[in-house]
Amino acid sequence: MYSHASQDYKCPICPAIMGIESKDTLITQSDIVYKDELVTAFINSFFIGNNPGHVIIVPNEHFENIYDLPLEYATRIHKVAQKIALAIKAGYKAEGITTLQNNEPAGNQHAFHYHLHVFPRYSNDELHKNILDKKSTTPEERLPYAEKVRKALILN
Repeated sequence: MYSHASQDYKCPICPAIMGIESKDTLITQSDIVYKDELVTAFINSFFIGNNPGHVIIVPNEHFENIYDLPLEYATRIHKVAQKIALAIKAGYKAEGITTLQNNEPAGNQHAFHYHLHVFPRYSNDELHKNILDKKSTTPEERLPYAEKVRKALILN
């Protein structure tokens, strides 16, 4: 009912969850910092403003937005978000965390697969001012962030 994806929409997230690296996704397997039977978390392919290395958490099954996300997945996503937030604080020495989840084009949703952003925050980082200041990155640029999050997840 609240779907905005076209009939021929190629989800940029689904292939990565299935372990496929392709032109349809910028996500590499080295970006993945957490995966279980319901959800996957990975370093975003774009660095945003002064907050590089933020993590995106997605359901492993395709749901377009919050309106059709089953409660079981929503619960797991937020449990994992808490773990990721603690890992980012420890691994990046972040002073705080912001979570962000967009729905529908008017809500600034660009990828039509439900996803929750977990941003590291620092004093005066101006995330909300720079939220559209995104920089495409290489897997090599993202790898140190993924390694820090994975290491902190193991320690916590």
